[in-house]
Amino acid sequence: MDKYQCEMCGYIYDPENGDPDSGIEPGTAFEDIPDDWICPICGVGKDQFVKVD
Repeated sequence: MDKYQCEMCGYIYDPENGDPDSGIEPGTAFEDIPDDWICPICGVGKDQFVKVD
């Protein structure tokens, strides 16, 4: 599964870790995160994230 990085603050969403504080279980692909999820660091939406190569 791909990692995604927030363009605003640099936070990297790693599907292996998920985002348990926001209710996103480890193993959840970025594409499967609800559309209203926001960056846990700066609060921007999913549309501000880019895939990390």
